[in-house]
Amino acid sequence: MENEKVLVLDFGGQYNQLIARRVRECNVYCEVKPYNMPLDKIKEFNPKGIIFTGGPNSVYGEDSPLVDKGIFELGIPVLGICYGCQFTAYSLGGEVLHAPKSEYGKTIVSVDKSSLLFKDVKSETTVWMSHTDYVSKAPEGFVITGKTSTCPVAAMENREKKIYAVQFHPEVMHSEEGMTMLRAFVYDVCGCKGDWQMADFAKTTIEAIRKKVGNGKVLCALSGGVDSSVAAVLLSKAVGEQLTCVFVDHGLLRKNEGDEVEAVFGPKGPYKLNFIRVNAQERFYAKLAGVTEPERKRKIIGEEFIRVFEDEAKKIGKVDFLVQGTIYPDVIESGLGKSATIKSHHNVGGLPSVVDFKEIIEPLRLLFKDEVRKVGLELGIPDYLVYRQPFPGPGLGIRIIGDVTAEKVKIVQEADAIYREEIAKAGVDKSCNLGQYFAALTNMRSVGVMGDGRTYDYAIALRAVQTSDFMTADWARIPYDVLDIISRRIVNEVPGVNRVLLDCTSKPPATIEFE
Repeated sequence: MENEKVLVLDFGGQYNQLIARRVRECNVYCEVKPYNMPLDKIKEFNPKGIIFTGGPNSVYGEDSPLVDKGIFELGIPVLGICYGCQFTAYSLGGEVLHAPKSEYGKTIVSVDKSSLLFKDVKSETTVWMSHTDYVSKAPEGFVITGKTSTCPVAAMENREKKIYAVQFHPEVMHSEEGMTMLRAFVYDVCGCKGDWQMADFAKTTIEAIRKKVGNGKVLCALSGGVDSSVAAVLLSKAVGEQLTCVFVDHGLLRKNEGDEVEAVFGPKGPYKLNFIRVNAQERFYAKLAGVTEPERKRKIIGEEFIRVFEDEAKKIGKVDFLVQGTIYPDVIESGLGKSATIKSHHNVGGLPSVVDFKEIIEPLRLLFKDEVRKVGLELGIPDYLVYRQPFPGPGLGIRIIGDVTAEKVKIVQEADAIYREEIAKAGVDKSCNLGQYFAALTNMRSVGVMGDGRTYDYAIALRAVQTSDFMTADWARIPYDVLDIISRRIVNEVPGVNRVLLDCTSKPPATIEFE
């Protein structure tokens, strides 16, 4: 039996994947598709409900994303959020105006508790607003179910046609009862039962991979990180010895990480994989020499990865499929539909157009990081691997601001190792519930004094965040005494560093990585 699904249509906002993440927390499968998905494809997808996302446009703009109004006649429940709310009103005969006063940030909204969306919500609740246009008049057949002091239609619905709309963002953590509202839409309006589980995903994915690959040979890009490790074990269970895992040590890994990866996945490790380690440090350093622009660095690293794989594939013989550990945030942040491209990921937008493989398999492409971890546990991968620190494909190449050199790599490796060691020693990773933490090398040099002499060296930036989904994150408040130890050790033990900085920026507006 096919799992029930909810479809999220992307109008270009930055919280789009977060909506899908929240729906999946309800154990209902959900995908994000471009706003212009044809009606026949929507019918084919057969969703139990459709959610319109927010977006930066005005419904009156020349290039604004608009959907065929026939979507409201499909009989599928609809929830419009922010721009999606305005589009719903505009399409069905309501009125949308430029707000005399923009709303941005936390706002108190008064709601009608007789609405299915708000039945389990307080009559006055805090939500997150972010808009310059607003619905001034609801369409015929709609009732207003929410309002604020400056927004006359903060929520509206046509219960008979199962069309709901809210001006605010229930998906973000700042909307205190937003999850309750989304759950009400998914269960009470759409009638979902919540039958999607990670065990189902692993089983059906292994079966699908086995069917797709047949007798073909598979080459897996193994970095040793959470995503590629789970992808490798999935493929191993699906096709066994048809899989060869190539681990490219590009010289941009954390301290001793190459040896650690080989110890786990190599011939002496617990997994019976065909494992090849390629030491390509000099090759990558040469390609990156003098390159400072972040997107260019990502694309160079991504392309060189593929070139290395092609070289190894020729040695192995005919290879039909390339496997990558791409996950959903990579896909969304690299640009989907009209969403802004935040940054290209080496395994998404960074891939070159010519690849010497029949097809690329990305078994985790539609999963968020915490979902990948759940799959890993379902597959029996040890906890210490499943909960390993996230590490980007381009590695330290994007944790070194400016050009990449062997000397800079050594600096950031040593500083990062000290940082992680002291965090673990103090138990801060658990007490502060850290989702990710690392040291980055800034491109800033400054004057210092060491041993009665003047220095002119680099500054290291420390980053630590708390997050459950890696789509939003808050900077972590690491105790000052722990920071003091870390700072002293880095300055004293790492040549070329005379200053340590703390990054206290959340996501958004910053990303978790520096580049």
